Amino acid sequence: MLEALILSFGLAMDATAVSAARGLAGHGRHEVALLPLLFGGFQSGMSMLGWLGARWAGSYIERWQHWVAFVLLVLIGGKMLVDAWRGDPDPDAGERRPATRAAVYLGLALATSIDAAAAGVTLPLVPADPFVAIILIGAVTAACSALGFVAGRALGRRLGSGPALLGGVALVAIGIQILIRGL
Repeated sequence: MLEALILSFGLAMDATAVSAARGLAGHGRHEVALLPLLFGGFQSGMSMLGWLGARWAGSYIERWQHWVAFVLLVLIGGKMLVDAWRGDPDPDAGERRPATRAAVYLGLALATSIDAAAAGVTLPLVPADPFVAIILIGAVTAACSALGFVAGRALGRRLGSGPALLGGVALVAIGIQILIRGL
């Protein structure tokens, strides 16, 4: 169960960083509720898609599953680390119309949850019921996104790339742990 919780926090960091960035930029207070709902829902949904895909292909990768999980999590975590080092441009320039604003919200939710689909492949290796892990992923993401937005508004531009760095490190650490346990 601890691994599922750590995975949840690791996956939540992209969404938390995006929420904090939107808070830093002074976006509307309605986003304190909207972003967590979207980000948490997309994270859970994409994790489930990855898990279901793994169930279908599970017999094909059973011998190599710890290596697959290791590679996926290290790649995802590494990508998060690289993105954090590069910095994040303003994701919402020019969103004045409601349709544009909705597209931005959905785009952000999808972009921050793609990693969750790949991580969902590893759910059979996490010592927790996959449904519990999927619910944890969504709930932790929603809570962290709300906190990130509020902190971003309150703290100004001090947060930098810390949340995304922490998420990347957590995913790499989980990948290493799964590989060690599988060997």
